[in-house]
Amino acid sequence: MKVYIVGKGAVGTYLGDLLRAVSVDVCYAPRTLDKVEPYDADVAIVATKAYDTDGAIETLRKAIAYPEKCVFVSPQNGVGNEEKLAVAFGADNVVAAALTTPVGRDRDGNARATKDGGLALAPIGSNAYNWLSATFASTGLVVKVVEDWRSLKWSKLALNVVANASCAILNVLPNRFVHFDKIFTLEIRMIREVRAVMQALAIEPIDLPRYPVRALFGVANLPSPVARTLLAHNIAGARGTKPPSLLIDLRRSKPQTEVDVLNGAVAVAGLEHRVPVPVNAVYARVLNDIAHTPPLWAKYREHPDRLEAEVEAEVKRAKVLARS
Repeated sequence: MKVYIVGKGAVGTYLGDLLRAVSVDVCYAPRTLDKVEPYDADVAIVATKAYDTDGAIETLRKAIAYPEKCVFVSPQNGVGNEEKLAVAFGADNVVAAALTTPVGRDRDGNARATKDGGLALAPIGSNAYNWLSATFASTGLVVKVVEDWRSLKWSKLALNVVANASCAILNVLPNRFVHFDKIFTLEIRMIREVRAVMQALAIEPIDLPRYPVRALFGVANLPSPVARTLLAHNIAGARGTKPPSLLIDLRRSKPQTEVDVLNGAVAVAGLEHRVPVPVNAVYARVLNDIAHTPPLWAKYREHPDRLEAEVEAEVKRAKVLARS
């Protein structure tokens, strides 16, 4: 088997190292399009950030010698990546994926799993690709095959949004964030909004390898004080002092983040289906504003009251629009 990987970050390197360990030929795409050469791949893994998916597709168009014989796998965060790949290469050639193994870098720069997890796969077309799941399983990864690819991606989104945008906006780590009672109540509202949007889209949540997503929604539906206690304990224990992805992007002064395919996607779907999603809408808007105008970050750093005020203002705006 030959595998072509676009994106040599932690996820791309981690998956590539696992596949090489079971004698799979792995080739990484170069950073610039002018250096891309044709490659006869059986599998192409898109391991870029979601905002680089369009560029990854350009690379793949130039690199994959026979795209009709290749399966394109997207373990990317958020929603919308698989749809782009399906337009480019056909739905029957695309497999949605969710990697729930947290991956970091060791002192030598090598990608390493920091905790247990696994890989969930869901073809978006009619092909089963049992050989693909078997190959990943042979690496030692816990592999789960899922029928509904939308359930897969939205369930992963539900995990990705927890203590992510909120921590980034406030510039605090998860172990400290959980002590901001009012903001943590907003976080619970945010999770409930995700579930409400999924219901409007007729998408059922599913459990992912070692992550009980349905239990997350169940806890979020408990009375807020109880939900806050249970979720705070789990978040502090699971993430602790590890900066979430959106906070890492802001600290690196990146002009783009993945919030548009996370909270932003929830906000868009909520608007389309008339589901109130004020928390997700504010998280997406404020984080994008900070990314585009970094000095604005000073307004929100360790000021949960200001973020809370933005959400309440959004709720009022929505009520005015509903009456008009």
